[in-house]
Amino acid sequence: MSEPQGMLSVEDLTRLVAAGEIDTVVVAFTDVYGRLVGKRFDAGFFLDSAVEDGTHACNYLLTVDMEMEPIEGYGLANWEAGYGDFHLHPDMSTLRQASWMDKTAMVLCDVERDGAGPVAEAPRSLLRRQVERATEMGFTAMAASELEFYIYQDTFRDAAKKGYRDLNPAGYYIEDYHVLQTAREEPFVGAVRRHLRDSGVPVENSKGEWGHGQHEINVRYTDALSMADRHVIYKQCVKEVADQMEQSVTFMAKPWTDQAGSSCHIHLSLWSEDSNAFAGDTDYEGIECTDQFRWFLGGWMKRAPEVLAMYASTVNAYKRYQSASWAPTTLAWSYDNRTAGFRIVGEGSSLRIECRIPGADCNPYLAFAAALASGLDGIKNQTEPPAMLRGDAYKATAGKLPTQMGDAIASFRSSDFAREAFGAEVVDHYVHHMENERAAYERAVTDWERDRYFEQI
Repeated sequence: MSEPQGMLSVEDLTRLVAAGEIDTVVVAFTDVYGRLVGKRFDAGFFLDSAVEDGTHACNYLLTVDMEMEPIEGYGLANWEAGYGDFHLHPDMSTLRQASWMDKTAMVLCDVERDGAGPVAEAPRSLLRRQVERATEMGFTAMAASELEFYIYQDTFRDAAKKGYRDLNPAGYYIEDYHVLQTAREEPFVGAVRRHLRDSGVPVENSKGEWGHGQHEINVRYTDALSMADRHVIYKQCVKEVADQMEQSVTFMAKPWTDQAGSSCHIHLSLWSEDSNAFAGDTDYEGIECTDQFRWFLGGWMKRAPEVLAMYASTVNAYKRYQSASWAPTTLAWSYDNRTAGFRIVGEGSSLRIECRIPGADCNPYLAFAAALASGLDGIKNQTEPPAMLRGDAYKATAGKLPTQMGDAIASFRSSDFAREAFGAEVVDHYVHHMENERAAYERAVTDWERDRYFEQI
């Protein structure tokens, strides 16, 4: 694959800085929620210092809640240890022009301890470890994520003032593949497509989705780590362009009770040299494939209940799993069947597995790491998948997905597989994070409760 438009080398950046075309570099990494956090550097200082030496950031950034409040009980960083610094090492292969910002470039970082290697709990570290395992087994993991979101005519500030109620969606009827309604949203969506293209995130297409004002932009597949990087840049671009155009968006998995949820379908295949290692000449349930395909699918499915919390790490994520909703409710697999949690698509070099479990709120590094670790475990142990489902997976009685976050957390906590694949300290870190997220929800008094009980009880 050729280098995407908008990617920069250090030499490119040096030239653009000298010409006055770039004066700022965003240096960032993702927190446990998948949000970008970091600093804005003067571009000249970045070239003089940060390219070689990196920078530092407070280690509390991997232990805060959504409101940036430090949460007690983490081993990684805490008040007793004084909340020191992480070292941020810029991965210069991610350096790109951020075309939606004026005179700005962006680079993503690996999070390290000074002189002591990567921070295992950092999301990008989790995925790096699984990519390295795939390499050791002779594979390159190729991936794509299909990320959906809702668009509103309200600004983010106005939406917050309204308490996120009575918002004005960009569309007012179901617009799945609808060209007329999406034309009305094209000033925003088209701007995002062009900015992504010019910022090292090649775009295939965009389309309307099932909800009112719901959209999807499909990004070209690449290796798994680069795809996760593209995913977080996509989200940041969408949010910032919406802000600039006095609109708002949400990547919540289920923002409204009566509207479709927003998904993040994950596509994965393994490649060996220049060939798709899933494509072969063995007929398996009508699919021309290899043993590696079958075992990867078997492992991915077998381990899904144990690592579901890595695909769905918010309370809201579990409200998306509803019958006849386009979101899965079972762990069934099938060929080109959108009712199944695992949908097989393509043939030959394009043969791949689509997992429909993650929602748009997922942290892509965690989701890809969970998927890859599970599939590689399947190859290692030659795990056979269950029989292929034919028909409506919503009517299946076996392999039901948990509908409560607490059940998923408990499975993750007790999983020997997860502790071996990611490390005990990583599992404990994310269990603590998810338990605090769930506890915050359980303490909250919701609009639903007021609507239901205020007068009638």
